[in-house]
Amino acid sequence: MPRTEDDTWDLATSVGATATMVAAARAIATRADEPLIDDPFAEPLVRAVGVDFLTRWASGEISGADVDVDGAGWGLSHMPAAMAARTRYFDRFFADAAEAGIRQAVILAAGLDARAYRLDWPSDMVVYEIDQPQVVEFKRATLAEFGAAPTAELRVISIDLRDDWPAALRAAGFDPTAPSAWIAEGLFGYLPPEAQDRLLDAVTDLSAPGSRLGSEAVPNQAGTDLDAAREKMRAATAKWREHGFDLDFNELGFDGERNDVGEYLDARGWTSAGTPMSQLLADNGFPAIPQANDDDVTMNGVVYYTSTRR
Repeated sequence: MPRTEDDTWDLATSVGATATMVAAARAIATRADEPLIDDPFAEPLVRAVGVDFLTRWASGEISGADVDVDGAGWGLSHMPAAMAARTRYFDRFFADAAEAGIRQAVILAAGLDARAYRLDWPSDMVVYEIDQPQVVEFKRATLAEFGAAPTAELRVISIDLRDDWPAALRAAGFDPTAPSAWIAEGLFGYLPPEAQDRLLDAVTDLSAPGSRLGSEAVPNQAGTDLDAAREKMRAATAKWREHGFDLDFNELGFDGERNDVGEYLDARGWTSAGTPMSQLLADNGFPAIPQANDDDVTMNGVVYYTSTRR
């Protein structure tokens, strides 16, 4: 079913299932011979969600090679390396912000992000997680069952980003007059273009000078042959459905001309530096994601921005 601006989901359906898929990729990356990241909570959280296909992938029972289409530039085979590089990027972003003296962090659309539990935060750091009530409650309850405890002061904001989350964040004690560090990881591709702009405006309004925003920016699809791209995506995920995982990625995003995140922020008082996924992979010793044509559906076009409020 195509997305609507008032739809809902849990961690096993629609956009929520992508958070579980990313956690499964982090679990695989954590088990690598020389792991780039360490997320001990990823696989247990995936198991708790209960999507059989993703549980089997996270545990190594099936591999990307079992379900990927030969020659496709998008599939499970590429995800563990891409998610390891992405996770390392945002881990370092928070470490650098803390070293610079920032003591409030905000994770937008936190999903199954366990950074509040696994990173080595300063003792006086406050971490705010924002996501839909059913998502944050599931993660809180599941991690409590594991005996996990946050490594910072964690304040959970149970609210949809389509609602008045800035007011809820302030009510939880967030101080907009003090520098803050924000991340928007795996989020913008699932927002309508205008909603992306509204969110960036809200973050700007809440960010004192010296604040930082780490974000994952998806490419503008204006001028792209969307029908051809959708057909390639359907073909690339055909074997997933044979294994019981029927998630149509073509229905998860929103079409339309999208502003470049770095340019948009820089015009509003930030200074941004971007790193494409291809560079992240190379910097961390991973092979490039193959891409036969410019219109192939891959993560190569994704750019990771670190922006600082002037």
